[in-house]
This record gives sequence, structure tokens and C-alpha cells, in this order.
Amino acid sequence: MAATIKLYTNHGCPWAHRAHIALNELKLPFEEEIIDLSVPRTQEYLAINPRGLVPSLSYNGQIITESGIVAQFLADAHPSHLVPTGGTPEAALARARVNFFVDTFFTKANSQYHKALFAKTDEEAEAASQEFLKQLEKEVEPLLSDAAPYFGGSKTLTLAEVLTGSFILRLLALPKNGVGPESLIKDLPTRTPNFYKWANAVIEHPSVNSIWNEENVVSKTKTILAKQKA
Repeated sequence: MAATIKLYTNHGCPWAHRAHIALNELKLPFEEEIIDLSVPRTQEYLAINPRGLVPSLSYNGQIITESGIVAQFLADAHPSHLVPTGGTPEAALARARVNFFVDTFFTKANSQYHKALFAKTDEEAEAASQEFLKQLEKEVEPLLSDAAPYFGGSKTLTLAEVLTGSFILRLLALPKNGVGPESLIKDLPTRTPNFYKWANAVIEHPSVNSIWNEENVVSKTKTILAKQKA
């Protein structure tokens, strides 16, 4: 019997977007409820997730929260090409490599990208941009040497793309639309060719871009940045 799945989400949130990618790739039918993140959460939603965050997943009546946990749960509950099932050293190693890649991307590279976007001055933004490129080149680029076109030589999406895809969409889209310094992406093809090729394959995948609205994300990000700088 198919699971009864309801996703509490917001299409503009990159964390909630992770759950959409997993559900799409696993071809799981689900109901969704959009949570308005611009206003205080309702008591009804806080009863589902006291933290008030998205995504929240109701799976056969059981609530699962936090985007990485939701995505991992779905991959474990529905074995597929996303990640090998456990039980062997080879599967454990493959899972560990996915986890290491995701951790490296967020802690070493994406953190610097975020600093560049939210810098208070152009000088700070450019410094963070250069550090982003440095860390991407040093830490992330080698981990994608065998991408074909997806992580670890896979020809299909993996959990690595599920957990990073929504952020890759933003990483490539925002600077070309005037959000953050252009230097964030200008030299990617020459300095990080593995990453650049992989990233473009990721954003072109329908499971990744199905709810992506570039215009809305760019507009909302500009509004957030303007309020912060004001």
C-alpha cells in the first residue's frame, strides 16, 4: 500500500525544496500545504512543527522535520538509485562520501557565498567572493572529478544532488541577476570546471527545477538584502 504523504512547504525556501527533489525523484505522490513564511506561524502549524520551520513531512501520520532528515528518511524508506542501502562496507563508504561532499559544500564553499551576498560593503563582498572561489577550487572541485554527470560517477541523481540542488540553482542564478558580485560565478568554468559541469547538469534536471521560480527568488532575495542593509 502506498504511503500517505503530506508535505508542509514553501516553494521559495531552499531547505524545503530539498524534500520536493527527493519526492520527485522517488516518484512518490504527495499532498502539499504551503506555509507562508512572511507571517507568524499559525497555531495549527506549530502543533505540527513547534519550531515553525519548513519542511515538515507527514508520512502515514508520523511527522518528520528538518530538511536533511526528511530527505534521508525518504531515501531510506524507499530504496533507489539515490543512495545505496546499508549493510555492506561498500554501501557505507558510498553513503559516507555523499555525506562528506554535502558537508564540504556547505561548510567550506556555500558559507562564503552567503557572506558575499550579505556583505555590508563592496570590498567585503569581493573578499568573500574570492574566498568562496578559493574554497570551491580547493575543497569541492576534487570531489567531483568523477561526476558523470552526477556525484560519484552516477548517471542519475544521488542524495548529494537532492541535498544541494536547490542551493546550486540559487548559486548560479543570483549573481547573473545582480544579486552579489559577478565574480562569484564568472570564473567557474576555468577555475572549477568539474563543479561547473556538474552544477549545470544538476540545475537542468526536472526533479531539481520543478518548483524553481527564478524571478520570484531573485526579487525576494533583493528585498531581503535591501532591508538588511537599510
